[in-house]
Amino acid sequence: MTSDPGSDGDGDGDRGSEAEPQAQPLVCARCGIRADGPRPTWTCSVENGARIHFCDTCSRENLRAIEGRLDSAWW
Repeated sequence: MTSDPGSDGDGDGDRGSEAEPQAQPLVCARCGIRADGPRPTWTCSVENGARIHFCDTCSRENLRAIEGRLDSAWW
């Protein structure tokens, strides 16, 4: 008997132990404000391999540092 790739063999196609990733609310790394959904005006930065977000207010206040590619620790 053969089964579909990714199937656990019982024929239902469910992968069992693999859970769907849950959407995490965005949190500004500078001021801590939360956003329930995606915010197109927020800035996303990758620092030391970690993806962090900044709200539009914090992004505007630190625009020169962001454009200069300074890590947020330098702000």
